[in-house]
Amino acid sequence: MLFKKSGSPEEGELVICTVTNILPNSVFAKLDEYGSTGMIHISEISPGRIRNINDFVRKDKKIVCTVLKYHQERGHIDLSLRRVNNAQKKNKVEYIKQLQKSEKIIQFVADANKIKTEDLFKDIMKKISEDYSDPVACFNDVVNEGLSLKDYDIKLATELEEIIKQRIKPPEVTIEGEFYIESYAGNGVEIIREVFKDIDPNKITAIYKGGGKYNISTKAGNYKDAEEILDPVKNDIIKKLEKAGANVVYNRLSKKKAASN
Repeated sequence: MLFKKSGSPEEGELVICTVTNILPNSVFAKLDEYGSTGMIHISEISPGRIRNINDFVRKDKKIVCTVLKYHQERGHIDLSLRRVNNAQKKNKVEYIKQLQKSEKIIQFVADANKIKTEDLFKDIMKKISEDYSDPVACFNDVVNEGLSLKDYDIKLATELEEIIKQRIKPPEVTIEGEFYIESYAGNGVEIIREVFKDIDPNKITAIYKGGGKYNISTKAGNYKDAEEILDPVKNDIIKKLEKAGANVVYNRLSKKKAASN
């Protein structure tokens, strides 16, 4: 990992660690983002009685811990594994994945231009340090906010932006709804088809599920934007179908977040 935090971890901070040594009553682990070493007492490994620490950790395993206490006078760090819940672990692991992706982008550009990865990484961090604490947030802003690295006078800014936009995709969410439609008109099927045919396929996906059931869905960068796309279309469909004498029931289905990039 190229990225290193300066100073010492704060109490309550989540840290990614690599297990370095396992003793009968404790575990030692390196804090990857700091380069320092902390200790996990057996009582902080897992709730309940532990007969064998090796059932929970193994050497070289990556684990997410929370900092219990930093003893400044001794440089000693107490860690806990059991006090990290699944959501916290998931979020920290996802952040580390994004950090590793950012570092691989830097490495790719550095290799392509025959310079040292460490030198390019240091140049980036030096230039963005006043606005960003790590390359993850900076690179995400390149993708999502149109940030230009040229504004920071970063080496190989153009090449970096090109690879960043290739490898980091904007966040995306999906919302969808389901129609139940009944029409007793002689040409009811044709009416329904014509209504759904008017939908812009570049914005809305409509699928006939059978038995008078239709699904519509859309994707956007956030739920608010997705709602603003879907709701007018939904309302227009209901208005047209009811005007044609059809019975319409609409249900919003659960929101879906796209898989992380």
